Amino acid sequence: MLHTLGDQRICFVGDSFVQGTGDPLCLGWAGRLAQRAVEHGVNLTHYNLGIRRDTSRDILARWRQECAARLPSDCAQRVVFSFGVNDTSYDHNALRVAPGESLANLQTILSTATTRYHVLMVGPPPMPDPAHTERIARLDRQFADLADVLSVPYLSIWEALRNDAYWLQEAQHSDGAHPGRHGYDTLADMVQRWEGWWFR
Repeated sequence: MLHTLGDQRICFVGDSFVQGTGDPLCLGWAGRLAQRAVEHGVNLTHYNLGIRRDTSRDILARWRQECAARLPSDCAQRVVFSFGVNDTSYDHNALRVAPGESLANLQTILSTATTRYHVLMVGPPPMPDPAHTERIARLDRQFADLADVLSVPYLSIWEALRNDAYWLQEAQHSDGAHPGRHGYDTLADMVQRWEGWWFR
C-alpha cells in the first residue's frame, strides 16, 4: 500500500549500481522507484548518494553526515543501503576489503542507522565474471544473516539477476560491470515487488 501523506524522504546510499552507472535514462533503480512512488501520489524527495568504486569502508566514512544533511527530523526519514561489489573486487592482487571488515563495517552502519532512520538494504548484484559473482554470493549471505540479526529487511538480488536475460548481457556489452536500461528496470521491479519496500 502506498503512503501518500506526509513528507517522505529517502537517501539511497551505496556504489555505482545505486548511482545508476550505465543507465541511458540517468535514473538507475533508485530513480525508477522514486518516480513510481511520486506517480502514485507519494510526497517523496529522494537523494541518490551512490558513488562509483565505493566500498563499505568508504560508505562507513561518509553516510552519517550525508544523510543527516538531507533528512530533517520533521519528515519521514528513510535510508536504503546497497553495496558490496567493490569490497569483493581485487586491487593489486588483494581484495579491496576483507570479508571480516566488510561485515564489521555493515554492522556499524546498520546499528547506527536504525537508531534514527527507517532502514532497508538491497544486496550486491552479480558480475559477468563468475569468480567475482561467487565472492559476491558469499558476502551477500553473510550480509543477509547480519541484517536479520539486526532486524533490517534485506533483499538478496544476485541470484535472480544472474539468471536475468538482460542484466549480464547489458553489462558485458557496456563496461563489463554495469547494466543498461533493461537491467535497471528489472532491479527496480524486484524492489517494487518486495514486501520490505515502503511504497508498493
